[in-house]
Amino acid sequence: MSSTTISDSEYATLWFYPDTKIVHHQFHKFIYGEEFRKVLEKGLETFKDKGAQKWLSDDRKNSTLSTEDTEWCQQDWFPRVFQAGWKYWAIVLPDKIVGKFNMQRFIDAYSKQGLTIEVFGDADEALKWLEAV
Repeated sequence: MSSTTISDSEYATLWFYPDTKIVHHQFHKFIYGEEFRKVLEKGLETFKDKGAQKWLSDDRKNSTLSTEDTEWCQQDWFPRVFQAGWKYWAIVLPDKIVGKFNMQRFIDAYSKQGLTIEVFGDADEALKWLEAV
């Protein structure tokens, strides 16, 4: 499956798969604040521009988010990306336990709002699921 690299930095890479309209980010190391928000904003922009409905989050190298980033995600970013058409979220959880607990809060909150979410052990499995839904 072909992909287009939307952005690439020492912190994260963001791809778009035009055939299946999947946005995919991979964090390369702990990311927070402005760098974290830039990746998610660029993904949201791609969602709007390309009519995407699916997102793959490869967060293995990330950890827990700050209170500020958590609030921003839940109160600012999530409503905008959900309104843009987000329906399916595949997640590769962080390696660290604290990161896993942090992501579980997002999973619980977002699934209550109608987002279909699955957790995977690796990005290839996650991508296959997103291609199939």
